[in-house]
Amino acid sequence: MSYWLLKTEAETFSWDDQVKRGAKGEPWTGVRNFKARGYMNEMKKGDFAFFYHTGDEKQVVGVVEVIKEAYPDPTDEKGVFKAVDVKAVKPVPKPVTLAAVKAEPKLKEMALVKYSRLSVQPVTAQEWAFVCKMGGLTGIT
Repeated sequence: MSYWLLKTEAETFSWDDQVKRGAKGEPWTGVRNFKARGYMNEMKKGDFAFFYHTGDEKQVVGVVEVIKEAYPDPTDEKGVFKAVDVKAVKPVPKPVTLAAVKAEPKLKEMALVKYSRLSVQPVTAQEWAFVCKMGGLTGIT
C-alpha cells in the first residue's frame, strides 16, 4: 500500500462535499501538473490519501481511499492528464495544519513541506503514521 496527499480548495470541493458522495466516491479531476500526473498513475486501488484543504485553512482534514485507478481525466480536452476516484474514509479528529507539519522536525522531508504547491504528493509510511498520530487518527494504515 502507498500513501498520498490530495489538495483541494475548500471553497471549490470540501471534505463535506467528499463525504456527501458516499461509497460511490468522486473523480479527482483537474490536476494539470506532470509530476502530479505521474503520482496519480502510481496510485492503486486501496491506497489511502490525506484530504488537504488549501487556501485559508491549509490543513489535513480527512482520509480518502482510492477506489478507481488512473484513467483519462474527463475534464482534459487534450487527453493528457489523469483522474482517480476516491471515497471518504474518516475525518481527522484534530485537523493537522501546515504550520504544525512544518514545526515538526520529523516531517522536515515531507513533500508537503518541500513542494508546497504540488497538488498530489506521496507520503511515506513513517510520515503517514506520524500525521495520523498528530491528528488523533487510529486504525488507518
